[in-house]
Amino acid sequence: MTSPNPRRSPAGKSAKPASGTPRKATTGGAAAGRTGTGKATTGGAGKTGTGKAATGRAGTAKPAAGKAPKPVKGTKPAPGKAAGTGTWQPPAKPRARREEPGAVSRDGVSQRDAVSALGRIGGPDTRAGRGNSAGRAKTPIADMTGAERLQKVLAASGIGSRRDCENLISEGRVMLNGQVAKLGDKADPETAEIYVDGERLVTDTRLVYLAMNKPLGVMSTMSDEKGRISLAEYVGRVAQRVYHVGRLDAETEGLLLLTNDGDLAHKLTHPSFEVSKTYLAEVSGTIPQGFKKRIMTGIELEDGFAKADSFKVVTSAGGRTLVELSLHEGRKHIVRRLLGEMGHEVHRLVRVSIGPIHLGDTKPGRIRKLGQPEIAALFKAVEQ
Repeated sequence: MTSPNPRRSPAGKSAKPASGTPRKATTGGAAAGRTGTGKATTGGAGKTGTGKAATGRAGTAKPAAGKAPKPVKGTKPAPGKAAGTGTWQPPAKPRARREEPGAVSRDGVSQRDAVSALGRIGGPDTRAGRGNSAGRAKTPIADMTGAERLQKVLAASGIGSRRDCENLISEGRVMLNGQVAKLGDKADPETAEIYVDGERLVTDTRLVYLAMNKPLGVMSTMSDEKGRISLAEYVGRVAQRVYHVGRLDAETEGLLLLTNDGDLAHKLTHPSFEVSKTYLAEVSGTIPQGFKKRIMTGIELEDGFAKADSFKVVTSAGGRTLVELSLHEGRKHIVRRLLGEMGHEVHRLVRVSIGPIHLGDTKPGRIRKLGQPEIAALFKAVEQ
């Protein structure tokens, strides 16, 4: 038989001290150990040693995870701390939590609600080091816009390559906001007024200019209470919301301009700007001599005086005549009433031009985008 290990004690008994002098174990040793004279506390693993804990000297072992050491009799443990510190400490105040702006408080109210909306959202930021606070340089307004190099803006509008546009600027042919432009200038495409060779250049991509060939029977409205066909069935394919410039009767066909440029639309339709509209009219009978002078001199209608700016006979056959006339007025049924009052009923009426814009070969129901030269010509037509 092998002799028992002198360093191990029988089960249920404590090991004797290594020396003859009794040793006291310090409080706060292992979680499962007991204190007493001449006995060592059990180590973290629950085993005892001769005068020492399993992890080292008695009393130095840390408590096992998840368990608190038993306090020594006669001491008052501090709340939230391990026993054995010797003195009672009052609980520390919880550290105040700093809430960021916009964070939701315990009551469910945003911190931003406590700050003036004008001061934080609509007005300048008054927090230290931000906004217009002292010692901080202000950002120039020009740097906050969508300004781009002028030659890039010109090229994007489709008048030529960037090198071509640089040449236009160098030659002094470009005006920017009333001043002769130079290389290095910047422009905001949405707000800048740019002229090239005296013609207005539209660079605002939000503005749309369209020409439509309105078919016979289509109402010049975006909706119709009686359920008749309206422009909405055609412009629904256009991304931007556009409006018709003036009107055409349901029985009248031809050119109709569509745009979201309200200022230009107003000028094109107002009589004071005298933008001419040209029509082809198929009328009954033949046109007698002296008719041209009479219609261009004008006659009195029930709602006022009316006259044509120009008139000519295109062709005549089968008891009907095709005539071309221009007016700058836009009163209701003005062409039909003017010709009818002079003895020629209108059987078909087609508008073929508005100022410099022509119907061309655009098919009925089709919509096309105006080019920069056409847009520039429209602006020139309303200059006074």
